[in-house]
Amino acid sequence: MELSIPLETVCRIIIRAREYEALVPAVDPDDGSNPTDDADMDVLEDENNSAVEEELRAVIDDLAEDEQQELIALVMVGRGTFDGSEWEEAMETASDEMRDPADYLLGVPMLAGFLDAGLAAFDLNCDGVGQVS
Repeated sequence: MELSIPLETVCRIIIRAREYEALVPAVDPDDGSNPTDDADMDVLEDENNSAVEEELRAVIDDLAEDEQQELIALVMVGRGTFDGSEWEEAMETASDEMRDPADYLLGVPMLAGFLDAGLAAFDLNCDGVGQVS
């Protein structure tokens, strides 16, 4: 199995998905006027249209349809719905989720972990991808 989506792109999505998953609902009624006042907690609060979500949506929306489908299939393999030998079946099932791939993917809890596991099923990983040597 060879992905048409570049590994660097999948890794970028994984990194940003980790940041997105770290966001928590905004509940701090006592926002500080600066990071020290609020103990640096407000940075983790999710705001509508957060930059991380916007970037993830833009990256996913900019992918070709077959690349979006592969991303969804990688999630399905990563969460154990299919194994690596069932890639074609995962791709077929992923095609059912193509109405709005960004909504589907951002609605998946643990998206980053499932993408990581999906890559691992094909002996791929993000080690060293995007790193300056």
